[in-house]
Amino acid sequence: MTDQISPNPFDPASLRLDSSYAETVGVKKLLTTVPVRKPNRQEFIRVNPDPARSLAPAAIYELKEEREIYLLTPGMARDLPDEFTPAKLFTAINRQGVLFLWPVKLPGPDGKYNEWHRSAAEAAERAMKCWLRLKANIPLGAYELFEAIGDFGEPDWPDLPFEEILKIAFSNRYVDSPDHPLVQRLQGRA
Repeated sequence: MTDQISPNPFDPASLRLDSSYAETVGVKKLLTTVPVRKPNRQEFIRVNPDPARSLAPAAIYELKEEREIYLLTPGMARDLPDEFTPAKLFTAINRQGVLFLWPVKLPGPDGKYNEWHRSAAEAAERAMKCWLRLKANIPLGAYELFEAIGDFGEPDWPDLPFEEILKIAFSNRYVDSPDHPLVQRLQGRA
């Protein structure tokens, strides 16, 4: 008789799920949150190169204290000419697969960029081709760009129409009426 050792049923290697387990359980991951923000200094990002996945020019308003960005309709932008900033909204994604909209400010009415906005626009264009990280350099007065050395592969973009991404991102921050709470706040009515 040979002594056979039974496998340990509690061996972690035998209990660990395959990384693709979610694909087999009959569920679909829903996209319910799309932040509107700049990339942070620690993350590598990509920008979707499809022109249909960006919006320019768009009228945005930034509440700095609350870190909220609002999207104004063209009509509301005409009604609030000194309140909004023209920007291009880029669809971006980080290495963790978090999709976000990156607002990059456009030149002012005089056609001049400041270096922060110019370097952000350059970063967005470069991030269409490679994984990129950007970091503010205060003495330089612009962003420094860092291209990934490793091959992170192509991003896995969600299969969702851009208008749906906009709707999710600005669900509570879409300004289309003088009765919107942001307009009331700007006019001192609320």
